[in-house]
Amino acid sequence: MATSEKQVMTGIERKGDSPVYKWPAHPRAKVDEFGIEPPLGDIQREFQQTLRKFAVEVMRPIGQKLDRMTAEEIIAEDSPFWEFRRKYLDLGIQLSDLAEMEPEERSQMFCILFEELGYGDGGMAISVAAGMLPQYLSMIFGNEFLMERFPQDMLGCWAITEPDHGSDTLDPNGMIRHPGAEYGRPNTVAKFQGDKIVINGQKSAWVSNGTIAECCILYCAADMGDGADYSNGCVLVIPLDLPGISRGKPLEKLGQRGDPQGELFFNDVEVSTDYLLAGPEDFQRAVYSIHAEANALMGAIWTGAARAAYHMAHAYAHERKQGGVPIYRHQLVAYKLFHMFRQVEASAALTRRVVHYNQAADLPALQAAMIAKVTATDMAFDVASDAIQIFGGNGVTHEYPVEKIMRDCRSSMIEDGANDVIALKGGYYLMDEDLL
Repeated sequence: MATSEKQVMTGIERKGDSPVYKWPAHPRAKVDEFGIEPPLGDIQREFQQTLRKFAVEVMRPIGQKLDRMTAEEIIAEDSPFWEFRRKYLDLGIQLSDLAEMEPEERSQMFCILFEELGYGDGGMAISVAAGMLPQYLSMIFGNEFLMERFPQDMLGCWAITEPDHGSDTLDPNGMIRHPGAEYGRPNTVAKFQGDKIVINGQKSAWVSNGTIAECCILYCAADMGDGADYSNGCVLVIPLDLPGISRGKPLEKLGQRGDPQGELFFNDVEVSTDYLLAGPEDFQRAVYSIHAEANALMGAIWTGAARAAYHMAHAYAHERKQGGVPIYRHQLVAYKLFHMFRQVEASAALTRRVVHYNQAADLPALQAAMIAKVTATDMAFDVASDAIQIFGGNGVTHEYPVEKIMRDCRSSMIEDGANDVIALKGGYYLMDEDLL
């Protein structure tokens, strides 16, 4: 046998041609700051990097300032909140540009946007998301009048929750209502009178941007002349400087203090039917649509917040020494960080899969958006709590930001539908009635 043939048979010549043999002798991949991210296009990567810089250099320090201020100070004219708002608008992110993209690219950009905003500050990310809902739903419903009337730089809010009805308002079809029960009298009613609509009632203190918004997407009961209940509602997009609209006191709360929340009151507020986005015949569609969008965005935001907590704990584990070595050398710390990383990456992958599916589908799957929201928010709270454990006593002090992230994450398990209620309703959406 010739020498060259021996070399081929033993793999000597093939060895250099295999990618595997180009690895180090002791392979060990290093994951960058964005995690297990498949290769992005130049535009997406630049978008992601720009937003990460904005999250770390603008949002995080402003969020920490807002966290130490009273609710009244947060919305004052000289508040750092308005600096954040101006700098966010300077990024030039336009819904119309995103809408023109193909579903895969659009879903990718949406997730990048809200993951990175959540990485900076969960509360302010919620403010941005709620702030665009009037314009976004107007665009989804193709209402040219409302799209022109309310440009994208106007700060919006979503007024659906009511003092006596939190999760009730997300269940207008009564899917999870106790048999024989009724949800009771609505707190806010829009009465239709010819070519005008008269609004009376109250929305609860949990309206994100409620104390500062310029416009509102209002979900409420509709009275067509024969009374009102939650199965017979309507959706209006209205300016909040109309006569008869007033606001409650800004809400003091545990976390997400960068999201100014408060009540809205309506006293004989009149608008023309031009401001009607969805009447009673379209109300179920409108609730389904906004809930699918909001839950998916929640998945992205709180995945980003969890990633921030993981990164902080990961860095601290390399710096902090106990037992004469960096605490990362202790097995339990490495074990915890692995599971934190696993949870964040699983949530990111799930959320992106859900958003892509729903952006591409003719009818989005609300149950899919629900699993993104519940998975991400439960995971974020757990990861933030584990981050505090790694920081030890330092983790519960104001000096380190992980305790703030945990407080922010706790609210996420309630807003946009309490996770328990969402799981119950989502379970019924999974039911195949053809098999019953």
